[in-house]
Amino acid sequence: MKIDRRAFGMMGASALGTLWTQRGWSEVTRAASASRFHFAVVADPHIIDEFYVKGTENGVEDNESILHTSERLISARDLINSLHPKIEQVFVAGDCFHNYPSADYDFYFKHKTRIDNAKEIFDGFQMPVHLGFGNHDYDVPRVSREMSHRLFAEKLKAKPYSSVDYKGFRFVHLNNFLGARWDRNSAQFDKRLGSLGEEQLNWFEGLLNDRKPTVVFIHYPLWLVDATEVRDYGLHPLLRKHSDTIQMVIAGHWHKWVDFAHTYGPQHYVTAATRYDPNAYMLFEADSRSQKLRWMNADLVEWSTHYSKPYLVG
Repeated sequence: MKIDRRAFGMMGASALGTLWTQRGWSEVTRAASASRFHFAVVADPHIIDEFYVKGTENGVEDNESILHTSERLISARDLINSLHPKIEQVFVAGDCFHNYPSADYDFYFKHKTRIDNAKEIFDGFQMPVHLGFGNHDYDVPRVSREMSHRLFAEKLKAKPYSSVDYKGFRFVHLNNFLGARWDRNSAQFDKRLGSLGEEQLNWFEGLLNDRKPTVVFIHYPLWLVDATEVRDYGLHPLLRKHSDTIQMVIAGHWHKWVDFAHTYGPQHYVTAATRYDPNAYMLFEADSRSQKLRWMNADLVEWSTHYSKPYLVG
């Protein structure tokens, strides 16, 4: 298929991306076997609603992008739904919606809000969607963490942290907002940083002791998460200790593609945000026989930016 320069310029980036990715996906997954399955990762949708006050973000780019969050997540969703072999699971690494229009719990049951808008979009995925918490899914101290957890449970059927086992792999959503860093009564209170709390660390260690191949999702990049929380006990030592079974750690928050390589033991990536680019999703093939992952659209990423590489039609 040949496209001249003028025709190429008239085509939307999303359309080009969908066409290229569908074709590329078909080629690279042609040899899929019974031991393989596919999953996708998205992060930072930042869905809004009619109560959102325009012009309240940090700068022109942020104020523009926040108005297109629903359409960009829908674009990513429609692409993911269209792929063959089918994507079987989707994981969202936090910031499902953008802040809270009210601190009143009942408000969210009297009005259709950004939480309901997010749920409608997530419900449109043709496969299970597993949600993690981001900093914008909380509003400490105006909204208590407990209220956020109640709303997530009622509206989105999601727990503060969770794990799911699927075809030989374990997928873990950690929550770096449950420790002292996000406790307004703690001397360590500092929302720029994250921590898990001892209870969650113990839970995570118990999962790791099963020695199943594991993929970890967390909202803050590990750079921002306390290495240790109880003497020498914390997330970073656990990751290093179990780096033979943890296949990958994927974070969001920075809205840009960052490769930390093995700085923290397992491979650690920060994914860009669908808020800025509908092509900011990660597509993986997992092989339960070899217990390995393959990031299938990695070559399309423009590192240290919000964006993936331009899609080319050959």
